[in-house]
Amino acid sequence: MIGLLPPGENHRDWLDFAVPCREASTGRYVNTPKINGFMGTKIKTHKGTKKRFRLTAKGKAMHRQSGTSHLAGGLTKKRRRNLRGTAAVDTCMEKTIHAALNGNSY
Repeated sequence: MIGLLPPGENHRDWLDFAVPCREASTGRYVNTPKINGFMGTKIKTHKGTKKRFRLTAKGKAMHRQSGTSHLAGGLTKKRRRNLRGTAAVDTCMEKTIHAALNGNSY
């Protein structure tokens, strides 16, 4: 590729693919595409959060209730019934979940 460039051109000027770098706040690697000579960060969705949480239309985070995966035979029928379905996440955790999902609902 370098030999095919016009004389005097630098091969770094022709790079238009993403360069990995580390995001300051979370420490996760993100892609930084070179756009018009400036590096812009593209935040990645946290895949573990994506599998465990959903955002409602109003932005509330919902999660599956714990305690029913295994060893639930010791629970009463009423307790197992009440653990079905989803529940809302505490408001103190919603900001973290929104940041991990980038505001996308999956």
